[in-house]
Amino acid sequence: MVHQKKQQGIEAMGKSRGGLSTKIHAAVDALGNPVRLFLTKGQASDHTKAQALIEGFNATYIIADKGYDSDAFITAIQNNQAIPVIPPRRNRNSLETTTKLSIRNET
Repeated sequence: MVHQKKQQGIEAMGKSRGGLSTKIHAAVDALGNPVRLFLTKGQASDHTKAQALIEGFNATYIIADKGYDSDAFITAIQNNQAIPVIPPRRNRNSLETTTKLSIRNET
C-alpha cells in the first residue's frame, strides 16, 4: 500500500510547539472599519504583507505596531507622501525613520 502525503493548498496555517497559528493583518479606515485583510502563517514576519496592505490607499498617516518596522516599508510609506507612525524595534539603530504621533483630546 502506498501512502501519499496530503497536499496542502495555499493555507495560512503555521505550526509551532503550541499548535497551529494564523496572523490576521488588517488595514482599516479612519473609523476603524476594515478595508483589507490578509492571513499569514503564525510564524511569518509581519512586514511580509505590509506593503500589500497599504497599496492603492491614499493616507496621511500609516499607523502600525513595531512588527511592521522595516526600512522598505517605511520607504514605501514615505514614497506615497504619508507619514509613518511605527514604534521602532528594539534593535533599530536609527530612530529617524519613525514618527511618534501625539493624539490629544481637544475640547
